[in-house]
Amino acid sequence: MTNGSFGGGMHSADTYEASTVRPYAVTGGRVRSATSDLPLEALVEVLPGAVSSQGLPPEKRAILQHAAHTYVSVAELSALLRLPLGVTRILVADLQEERYVTVHTSTPVNVHTGHGSASSGMSLSVLESVLNGISAL
Repeated sequence: MTNGSFGGGMHSADTYEASTVRPYAVTGGRVRSATSDLPLEALVEVLPGAVSSQGLPPEKRAILQHAAHTYVSVAELSALLRLPLGVTRILVADLQEERYVTVHTSTPVNVHTGHGSASSGMSLSVLESVLNGISAL
């Protein structure tokens, strides 16, 4: 009976060790990449032809398969793959850099108040016009 408990304990320790080492191995030891700070709600879209790509690790292939037919958020991919969010962000960022996926994020509107270039966002006068139009209704 003791041997059965001991064997079970060793299996649990092996499982724990594998689960702590594996994410490190999946990312090649990286804890972040240039664009790995993707928002949780960022939607991943697979580019045409990417699903049939050869030579990718299983985790990257799984991301491509999950996002092949619909947009999938980074958080959903993390849950589906049972990988930590940080690892999933790095893998998605890698796939984006390798041009397998496009990541759609909701970027906040930059409101330009007249203290910079005209191309940096909406001007205050446009916002005032919209507000005046709404008030006139």
